[in-house]
Amino acid sequence: MPLSTYDWFYGTIQMAAAVLSIIAAYIAISMFKISKQKKMLRAWKYLLAALFVFAVEEVIGAIAVFGIYRIPYLTHLLPTAILALLIAALVVQIDINRGHYD
Repeated sequence: MPLSTYDWFYGTIQMAAAVLSIIAAYIAISMFKISKQKKMLRAWKYLLAALFVFAVEEVIGAIAVFGIYRIPYLTHLLPTAILALLIAALVVQIDINRGHYD
């Protein structure tokens, strides 16, 4: 069955999101190296890890849209991991603001 115009448009958007996510993952990895040196950026480690997991989720989503490979349980596990990392970043930032990481 041939793909419709909607399928092509949706697939193109997914590919663009995947490419941008790969660029965001590269930025996250480079910023992660900087955050090791400064204590005030400790919460960014978790935030950057969440960004990297989001990039992986987008790439897997693009692969699933084109029907190459589907992993159904990852649609629940990756967002859960992202949420956990965001909560961890928030808790660490609250601790930094209270002065626990001086």
